[in-house]
Amino acid sequence: MAPKKEDEVLRYDRMVEKALRGVVREAVREVIKDGLAGEHHFYITFLTDHAGVQIPDYLRERYPGEMTIVLQYQFYDLDVDDEKMCVTLSFNNVPERLVIPLPAITIFADPSVNFALQFQPLEGPAEGDGGDKPKGKKTKADDSKDEGASSKTGEVVSLDQFRKK
Repeated sequence: MAPKKEDEVLRYDRMVEKALRGVVREAVREVIKDGLAGEHHFYITFLTDHAGVQIPDYLRERYPGEMTIVLQYQFYDLDVDDEKMCVTLSFNNVPERLVIPLPAITIFADPSVNFALQFQPLEGPAEGDGGDKPKGKKTKADDSKDEGASSKTGEVVSLDQFRKK
């Protein structure tokens, strides 16, 4: 029997990544149906330059490469299908609709139960991307003293505690 070529090998790594993204999809579906119970809240980190991500230009400029959103208090019109999730969040009291393809998600965490998943991108680099590039750390986006944002509006937080060292 001849050895299999790379494109003929079963890609279990991709199968597992896809299955675990199904956990994200199902968690979001449950929130759509029943709301966030108790102290549950989600931190969702995604690649801002991934193909299909739709966010306002000012957010893409502020968070090049990677951004984390928090679904806890004020989020609206949450939706998810087999390929993407959509949500409206408030940034400095301005509602913004975000469209995030599931393959763009790199981290999904629910700190209330100490649960986190970290993903590798399922697809190649984003359009126009030259390949692997370093990811910068992100900090809170609500910099309230600079921007006057409410503590319960959209924010970006550092998830270093969930990353593998």
